[in-house]
Amino acid sequence: MSRLSLSSLRKMKAAGEKIAVLTAYDACFAHVLEQAGVEVILVGDSLGMVIQGQESTVPVTVDDMIYHSRNVVRGTEKAFVVTDLPFMSYANIDQAISNAARLMAEGGAQMVKLEGGTEFAPIIKALTVRGIPVCAHLGLLPQSVHRLGGYFVQGREADAAAKMVEEAILLAEAGADMLVLECVPADLAEKITKAVAIPVIGIGAGKACDGQVLVLYDMLGLTPGKRPRFSHDFLADMGHIPAAIGRYVDAVKQGEFPTAEQQF
Repeated sequence: MSRLSLSSLRKMKAAGEKIAVLTAYDACFAHVLEQAGVEVILVGDSLGMVIQGQESTVPVTVDDMIYHSRNVVRGTEKAFVVTDLPFMSYANIDQAISNAARLMAEGGAQMVKLEGGTEFAPIIKALTVRGIPVCAHLGLLPQSVHRLGGYFVQGREADAAAKMVEEAILLAEAGADMLVLECVPADLAEKITKAVAIPVIGIGAGKACDGQVLVLYDMLGLTPGKRPRFSHDFLADMGHIPAAIGRYVDAVKQGEFPTAEQQF
């Protein structure tokens, strides 16, 4: 059985078919996600917080990402697997190429994801011309949480919003094949989604994005502490993990998630 391809994801965007994305970090959960209809699995550096118990994603290493990516790939047959490049693993072009190649060759990823705007366009170009698909990430950047001073909505001001639209277009032109928008106003996310030809996946970015992603443990209500406003406890609704994940997929596909209360 062949895995979902980038061309399939582009066709979904063109057809207006929503893309269901969730994080996973092991073979068992990855299998459950795939069986429930999740098209894209993100092996996120969020594992630093939900698996390792770290205060942020910053301590996660490339070796950590390879280990968890390899396990997710083993647990799936058709899902498209995207793996995060962790903090400071793409500080320059040579480092980015080396680490991205490891995530693909050793971890089995089909695409790598990195955070940042205009300054990372040369890195995205260097990766894509070497056959490494890249997912860009704008808005709230968890790897930069110490610089940002916390987890806040990005792009509320007109200047910041205009800059984000420009950055999205630039990163797509540099070769990015997908874009994640995190914690941005819904109207801004809609503008960006229409401005680029690549699939745009939202997390706290409104329902106009081409798809939605949540941290698996958040949408199952398992993450300690306060759940992010943009998430929802689907397990509380369904009472059974596979059913909860299936309900999430249906809610994304039918445009029922996120609701107005889960966007900014």
